Amino acid sequence: MSLSKTYVRDGKRRIIGSVTTGYRDTSSVVRDEQDDIAGRTNGRFNTTRDTHGKLVSTNSADPGFLIRRK
Repeated sequence: MSLSKTYVRDGKRRIIGSVTTGYRDTSSVVRDEQDDIAGRTNGRFNTTRDTHGKLVSTNSADPGFLIRRK
């Protein structure tokens, strides 16, 4: 298993979050700028969930739904 971390930046090149991919179950962990877990995405089922497990989106595994844009 090879994990890969990608940083998400705003328009001023500041880091506003990160996405870690490469898990065996095709999910990704999304973290906010304080490095707290914001939620998980799942490419297999195309879902996005927040930290409480609440479904955010059922048709897109997009970390943009979890990282708040400023």
